[in-house]
Amino acid sequence: MREMFEKALSLGLGFAAASKEQAEKFVDEMVKKGEVNKAESQKLVEDLVRKGQEAQSSLEEKVRGTLRQMLHEMNIMTKDDYVRLTQRIGELERRVTELEGQSGGTAQLLPPTYP
Repeated sequence: MREMFEKALSLGLGFAAASKEQAEKFVDEMVKKGEVNKAESQKLVEDLVRKGQEAQSSLEEKVRGTLRQMLHEMNIMTKDDYVRLTQRIGELERRVTELEGQSGGTAQLLPPTYP
C-alpha cells in the first residue's frame, strides 16, 4: 500500500491539477484492489488533495519566478515599472506647467527630484 501511495505522490504534477473527486476515484480503485482499507481511504484522499495543492502552489511559484527572470533578462517593462514611469511623467508635467506659469510661458527646467 505504501508503495502505491508513493507512486501516486510521485506523479506530483498530475495530482496537482486533480480535483478531490479524481483523488476519491483513484482511492476507491485502490480500495477495490485491496491495496488500501476503507478506514484509511478518507485520510489518503485528504493527503492526495493536500499534496496536489502543495505541488500546484510550488509549480506556480517556480513558473512566476522563471517568468520574472525572463522578463528581466529581456529588459521588458513590468507593471511596476510602468506605474513608476507614469507617475514620474505626471510629476514632470505638473512641474512644467508650474514653471510655465511662473515665467510667463518660457519655462526654465529645474533638475528633477527623485522619490
